[in-house]
Order: sequence, then C-alpha cells, then structure tokens
Amino acid sequence: MAASDLVAPVLLLALPQVTDPFFRKSVVLLLAHEEEGSFGFIVNRRTELKVADILRDLGIEWGGDPGELASFGGPVQPQVGSVLFEAAAPPPELPGANEVLPGIHLTQHLAGLQRLSAAPPARFRLLLGCAGWGPGQLVSEILRNDWLTAPVAAELIFGTDTEATWESGLRAVGVDPQSLPAWTDTEPEGGAN
Repeated sequence: MAASDLVAPVLLLALPQVTDPFFRKSVVLLLAHEEEGSFGFIVNRRTELKVADILRDLGIEWGGDPGELASFGGPVQPQVGSVLFEAAAPPPELPGANEVLPGIHLTQHLAGLQRLSAAPPARFRLLLGCAGWGPGQLVSEILRNDWLTAPVAAELIFGTDTEATWESGLRAVGVDPQSLPAWTDTEPEGGAN
C-alpha cells in the first residue's frame, strides 16, 4: 500500500492487536492523509467531563443535555477542543465551520462553539484532542493489520457507545467481531490480589 492508496475521509477501525489504551477498539474519523502525515479524531470514546462544565469554564452557556459528555478525540493536543456536528448547512454566520463530509461540519473557533452551544444540533460532539500519525506511520500500521478501513457513516461518527460503535463499524465491512481473536489481557486471569 502506498500513501496515495489511502484517501480521506475514511473510518479506521482498530483491530485486536491494537492494545494501546488510547486506540483499543477505537473508530477514527481520518480527515487528512498526506505524505507528511495523517490527522483525524477518535469518535467513539467519551470522557468523564461534562460539556456544560467545560463550557462554563469558558464563559459559554450550554443549551443541550446537561449530562452530555465531551469525547476523547485523541492523545495529540488534548487541551484543544474541536466541534463536530451534523447539519444540512452550518448555521448562518458560524465562524470557521468547514464541511468535512456531506452534512458534517467541524469548527475549532470559540465563537462557533458559543453559537452552537446555545441550541446544539442533535448530532454534536465536543472532541478533546486529536489523533495524528507521522510520515508513513499510518500506512505502516495498516500494512501490519492494525487497522481496517471503512466508508464514513454518520451513525458511526455519532454513535453513543464505544464498543457497540466499533462492532457496528466492523459489521459494516463484513467482519464479525466475534470471529476476531481475543484482546490481549495485561492482567493474569483471576485479577490482581
């Protein structure tokens, strides 16, 4: 596989040998793939941080579900937030919103976050951090069978459960999750004493 064979946007589905806690059973929305490296967001991992609390610290009022949790977008720059949302068209005068897929937009502008947070769309994600790969790194990982690629689907990008979203992604490309080898346990059977 050459770097040019992988075309973003695409979903990356982690396979069992990926035991890194950041990427285990992850679904990654890959938005950029160039010779210089690759960039995307883990879309199926929630944090314990409430969106309302994060926004309150920024002086922004949250008009959505008070229990809504922010998502872990990846280990790169975890202090940087990005908003991924679905809308037929971005709200008028939304600063910095880019359509990354048909009907799916991304913004990292605080003013955009403020405007969206007053009345968030049904499919809204505040992602903390991102995922990134250096030159050749992602292709190398795909060649050693760490990742499967899958077409982008909004129901996977905005899924609500880490494992169910990952399993749905595998089924979408014809892989039965139960047919995959078991994940490697780092703890001996029976647990720690």
